[in-house]
Amino acid sequence: MLEITLTLLLLLAVLFYIFMTWNFGYWRKRKVPGPAPRIFFGNYPHMYNMKRHAIYDLDEIYRQYKQEYDAVGIYGARSPQLLVINPQLARRVFVSDFKHFHDNEISLMVDEKSDFIFANNPFALVGEGWKQRRADITPGLTMGRIKTVYPVTIEVCQKLTEWLRKQIRLAEPGGIDAKDMSLRFTSEMVTDCVLGLKAESFTDKPTPILAYIKELFTQPWTFVVYFVLVSTLPALRHVFKLRFVSRRIENFFVDLMQSAINARRGQQAAGKQFERVDFLDYILQLGSKRHLDTRQLTANTMTFLLDGFETTATVISHMLLLLARNEQVQQRLRNELEAHLNARGVIDFDKLNELPFLDACVQEAIRIFPPGFMSNKLCTEPLELTNKNGENFIVERGTTVIVPHYCFMLDEEYFPNPQVFQPDRFMQPDAAKMYREQGVFMGFGDGPRICIGMRFAMTQIKGAIVEVLTKFNVRVNPKTRTDNLYEPTAFITTLKGGIWLDFEPRQ
Repeated sequence: MLEITLTLLLLLAVLFYIFMTWNFGYWRKRKVPGPAPRIFFGNYPHMYNMKRHAIYDLDEIYRQYKQEYDAVGIYGARSPQLLVINPQLARRVFVSDFKHFHDNEISLMVDEKSDFIFANNPFALVGEGWKQRRADITPGLTMGRIKTVYPVTIEVCQKLTEWLRKQIRLAEPGGIDAKDMSLRFTSEMVTDCVLGLKAESFTDKPTPILAYIKELFTQPWTFVVYFVLVSTLPALRHVFKLRFVSRRIENFFVDLMQSAINARRGQQAAGKQFERVDFLDYILQLGSKRHLDTRQLTANTMTFLLDGFETTATVISHMLLLLARNEQVQQRLRNELEAHLNARGVIDFDKLNELPFLDACVQEAIRIFPPGFMSNKLCTEPLELTNKNGENFIVERGTTVIVPHYCFMLDEEYFPNPQVFQPDRFMQPDAAKMYREQGVFMGFGDGPRICIGMRFAMTQIKGAIVEVLTKFNVRVNPKTRTDNLYEPTAFITTLKGGIWLDFEPRQ
């Protein structure tokens, strides 16, 4: 009996091994080079222990093969993926060959039944659905509308200064959490600009909005389990879908949307003319035109909210960190800003986007700490590719194509001393555009699916930086690490251990 049991166990082990390694010949059969995968892990050795950010594993592969090939075959657990290691090929994926890589891989993991809000975000939408949603939302983010709500930016900046002065008086030895501060700023900004409501994020008793935003972007360990499972058994994506926005958070924002609608319509019923043509005004017009209910209006509005809270706060906090580390650059930027302050001590909207060193500092901060460190695209139409020093191969429909933006933006071949904060890299006219066309800098993506909120985000980032630097000297608190190591579990790039800064009021 024991022998039979052991034989069955051995047979099961052999079958399991065959199952786990069956796909490992996928790229070899197509004559696409790449590193040997390991059982359970594929080419992500830290998939389970999460002790190191996955982008560092990809960077090692990138550096090993970049001189010889344009793309290599890798595996996430047992799922084949194509890793792009030539920046010009990366640009083709986003621009010239866009129709072949139209969708994002996340679209396979969500639907309206599992997550109505996220499934209706342009990032997750596919095909004509994506095209229609982008066409609907883009007019709400024109420079004219952004300019209309710029006074809100100034008002929130003043609240930020008052909050910082209060924190300084409390004199916490561990410094101020720059990410928390930046999230307070973006939650107050976006909530007011998009919904016309106050989040009260800089008060002692903020509304629940800030807490729900933080919860939204603090994803549970079940996310990691889900990604591991679907990498091991891709068919599970047809059975189990991902829920990024929990039911509780969805209900909260639906109720919040209804409150905003009621408040705006109440003003209109009372004969009051709202003083600005803001994003809510546009969304209500869109809802009336398309006969959308509150839940559908919320899904449209959450595009502004999801894309505007975390990523913008991340850029602000990392930029302050890099400026705090380099006092010379900080003072150089401050000199530029102070030269353009108006009588009220702020920079006019039209002038804000004409300050070259401010723009260069933002772009350089995004390069070192890109919120989107990689893109997982989906092949939507088969395409034959050449492979430098290798053979031609066909990318089949449904293949996940990984574009590792971090690898290009932190490569000394394209950016000498890549870990060093050097804004002068972006001081040439149209430098960001030049790098983007080379495929080595995609801070906001590229091509038809480039971030639609880019201009709104840049206004928030620049507004916050202007306020902080003209009112405070910024220093790094000893609690903050001195390197640029990423938090291993973060979906959006974050410095490991957090960003803790000291602020000193300027006279």
